[in-house]
Amino acid sequence: MRIVVTRPIPDVALAPLRGRGDVAVGPAEPPIPTPDEVRDAIREADVVYTLPANPVSGDAIRGARKLRMIATMGTGYDNIDVGAAKERGIPVTFAPGILDETTADGVFALLLATARRLGEAERFVRAGKFRGWTPTMFLGRDVHHATLGVVGMGRIGRALSRRAKGFAMRILYTDARRNEDAERELGATFVPLDQLLRESDVVTLHVPLLPETRHLIDAAALRKMKRTAILINSSRGPVVDEKALAEALREGVIAGAGLDVYEREPSVEPSLLALENVVLLPHIASASEATRTRMAVRATENILAFLDGKPLLDPVP
Repeated sequence: MRIVVTRPIPDVALAPLRGRGDVAVGPAEPPIPTPDEVRDAIREADVVYTLPANPVSGDAIRGARKLRMIATMGTGYDNIDVGAAKERGIPVTFAPGILDETTADGVFALLLATARRLGEAERFVRAGKFRGWTPTMFLGRDVHHATLGVVGMGRIGRALSRRAKGFAMRILYTDARRNEDAERELGATFVPLDQLLRESDVVTLHVPLLPETRHLIDAAALRKMKRTAILINSSRGPVVDEKALAEALREGVIAGAGLDVYEREPSVEPSLLALENVVLLPHIASASEATRTRMAVRATENILAFLDGKPLLDPVP
């Protein structure tokens, strides 16, 4: 049994796999393995344990002649060609529901940092420019009592909205279907996307990457937002047209943005890097030690269930 783990994972997740076969672990340091490198690494694998940033393409799946199962520790699985796996009858598992609360913490921190211009202010201090308090220094925007627009009221969107209630925020949301439980719990109001963009002070994205969500936020969508609004994206990078976002930020179409994910991750649109009114994070919304460990262990548990002939815990539908 050959198990390929595309990048190092915590020992508590790795040790049980070592007891079940020959385990090969990919390199720890960047750059992230390319699709061709992943294809070559899994060619002789029986089981692949992949991380969200490591693509498992259709070519890689079709070229892995012994492949029997793919597991990811991510809550999403758009890095895996699930269609190609299904063609060969190869099950794919993921790790939903584990990172929701930690991610909501991280996203709300990003929201606050963007609204209150904390990145700019910290760079100002580190550059030795702080000479004393003035009443107009780094004026940001209030989060309390502002209107939050949640695009995608799934588990993370709902967890974030619970935090927003603590700031007395008005909550609007849009989704493919109404979430009446969220409406009862949070007092959230279901509205069309256009209305959400027009009325929200903060727009936060929590949708999967699908053909219909790619560039969901484009130049036209940005022009519908308030000039004082900010955009937060912690879902998938391609949901936002980064070039259009950079132009909107540069021209004052919207006031600011906070990004934890990128359209061509790990590359960042160069024009964004030159702007002060955007907070840029390296995909760390779920980065607490406890949560990342639980994600890693869950993927291992799915693999062990498969090897033992038991029902998979988290099969991709």
